[in-house]
Amino acid sequence: MKVALFGLGYVGCVSAGCFARAGHDVYGVDVNPVKVEILRSGKSPIVEKDVGELIAAAVEAGRLHATTSASEAVHATQVSLICVGTPSHPNGSLDLRYIYRVAEEIGAALRHRDAYHVVVIRSTVMPGTAAEVARILETQTGRKQGEGFGVVVNPEFLREGSAVSDFVEPPFTLLGGEHERALDVVAQLYADVDAPIVRAETRVAEMVKYANNVYHAAKITFANEVGNVCKALGIDSHKVMEIFCMDEKLNVSAAYLKPGFAFGGSCLPKDLRALTFRAKDLDIPVPMLESLIASNALQIRRVVDQLLRWKARKLGFLGLSFKGGTDDLRESPIVEVVETMIGKGYDVRIYDANVSLARLFGANKEYIEKEIPHIERLMCKTMDEVLEHADVIVIGNRSSEFAAALGRLRPEQRALDLVRLLDEPPESERYEGICW
Repeated sequence: MKVALFGLGYVGCVSAGCFARAGHDVYGVDVNPVKVEILRSGKSPIVEKDVGELIAAAVEAGRLHATTSASEAVHATQVSLICVGTPSHPNGSLDLRYIYRVAEEIGAALRHRDAYHVVVIRSTVMPGTAAEVARILETQTGRKQGEGFGVVVNPEFLREGSAVSDFVEPPFTLLGGEHERALDVVAQLYADVDAPIVRAETRVAEMVKYANNVYHAAKITFANEVGNVCKALGIDSHKVMEIFCMDEKLNVSAAYLKPGFAFGGSCLPKDLRALTFRAKDLDIPVPMLESLIASNALQIRRVVDQLLRWKARKLGFLGLSFKGGTDDLRESPIVEVVETMIGKGYDVRIYDANVSLARLFGANKEYIEKEIPHIERLMCKTMDEVLEHADVIVIGNRSSEFAAALGRLRPEQRALDLVRLLDEPPESERYEGICW
């Protein structure tokens, strides 16, 4: 396949070398004539392990070319990859002028070309950028996306120092777009890469890169803050994290990485407070760890705010314990929501079979009787009672019996699901998720 690659910076050079090695004809495009001349001479404009050798071999084999002319590159190829930089403005927002400038150049070149062309965004961009690129191309070409051209988001996940191995041995290749023809074309570029190709909606693909990088930053900060406390206590922080990482069921896994409601229970809030207090006692700043409690409180507030916006006075809560399958109410965030709504005069009913048993003989019997007796009086014996009473149903935990409730809503009832009870939530104005 013949590929135009816009931007001979880090991502562009790595991609050019790897695509050329895979047998594709690559036309590197850059406004900087110095970079173009360096590439033409068989050298790499960047310093990165293995890239120089790849570029030299590709130029010698006649599979890698370089030009300052966008029109020349577009007319010679079927696919254009945008790999230009997206630097920050002083306020933190992205400077997308280079993305849009390249889109205008590609569009102008396509205006007088009938062949179908795919424009691929490799640069890191915020959700909505691909839609703007498509709009620019439509304006320039006079054609609609899906007709004369397609737009695909294909984020790169390359680490400096190991970019070539990351390119050829990725955990997956992500393609975002709504037009299968365009996605099929780009998938051919990665035919020799032994990794699954994941297809997603455009905005999902744009967002994944940010989720990746922000999570990596959070992991580094987490490890550093734990390490700072360990050092102050004379503990080997690397040994602590070595053992921590041995848990691939919870610690290094997909566990807990499901957007939803606030954390609670007898362990997480208590232990987080204990560690941050000890850090403060040691004069060790841990701003990330301290922010977790505040962020958790905001998630609880989001639920309260949503219920207030709906203005329905009769509320039904399915699930009161912090987790399905347990009767544990200690620091259950849903209890805080219930208490807040009661305090604001709402008419509340609650059903949780496990908590009902706890009222009789469970370990939380004393807690229920002493700490939340006002809530105990609102407990219903059956889910039907709650469904019959409420204008809004709040799903508080993942007890399996609650799934049926979503299919039994009356036409005038709403549901607020805090746990994404269904893998495929209903598309309805009467259903709302807390962060999806």
